[in-house]
Amino acid sequence: MKTVLVTGGTGFIGSHCLAPLVARGFEVHAVTSRNINDQGAGVTWHRANLLDVESIGPLFERVRPTHLLHLAWYVVPGKVMTSEASFDWVASSLEMMKAFSRATGVRLVISGSSYEYDWNYGYCNEVLTPKTANTVYGHCKNALRLLMESYAQTHGMTCAWPRIFFLYGPNEHPDRLVSSVIRSVLREQDARCSHGNQIRDYLFVQDVADALVALLDSDVEGAVNIGAGQPTTLREIVTTAGRMMGRPDLIKLGAIPSRANDTPLVMADVGRLTDTLGWKPKYSLEEGLRDTIEWWRTELANGR
Repeated sequence: MKTVLVTGGTGFIGSHCLAPLVARGFEVHAVTSRNINDQGAGVTWHRANLLDVESIGPLFERVRPTHLLHLAWYVVPGKVMTSEASFDWVASSLEMMKAFSRATGVRLVISGSSYEYDWNYGYCNEVLTPKTANTVYGHCKNALRLLMESYAQTHGMTCAWPRIFFLYGPNEHPDRLVSSVIRSVLREQDARCSHGNQIRDYLFVQDVADALVALLDSDVEGAVNIGAGQPTTLREIVTTAGRMMGRPDLIKLGAIPSRANDTPLVMADVGRLTDTLGWKPKYSLEEGLRDTIEWWRTELANGR
């Protein structure tokens, strides 16, 4: 029996990983620090604060997972890049690796980020593009990758490091780009944006989750970019959302300045994802936006 422990199980990405894991035959255990309202079929929930390292050992001893999908981190928009919480998560993650080894775990996948790369290169390849981050978050993620690879090698585990690029979808933080635009338009308010000419690599969150689960349930090791491999301007994303909601007039491009150091192009080389793992996304931009719009419509109708 494959038993997986998912950290960040109620989070933006983690909440979308649970059903695919169940469908692949995993015994799924998920941990969160939040109150658990909707437990979901086939998932055993555990409540724990993983930054309290004393809670980690007993959790892993109870679950005894064969697989670990570690997604939990501090990712509040506007604060994540400079927060010292990233250092705490590196320390916690190392304790989790030790506890996973003691529980005789065999397969370890920890989420990385495109922010590990030097974005000045624009097109990011797992091997060729320098990992010279310019944020605390990016440095801590890359440092954890090195620790994970070394620890897995010396303790008889396999490991993979999915570098997640840009994403959107249900359960996203309301202050992130796509969610904030959709919420504004649904409230019949102006959605104030920058010029929108920045080119990015966006995936719908369910595609991201499916890619992570496929990677966990494989023997592929090392860093793997998780992206669409397709260039999309922010302008295209927000104007498409406005058109789909019938209010393109509320999308106000150029209403706010872009950041002075805003990189014009950030794209993922997805060769390893498509050729080595054999995975491709299922959702088009419009399909993903449609699901996201409907999710936010329900949330707002329920006063959230």
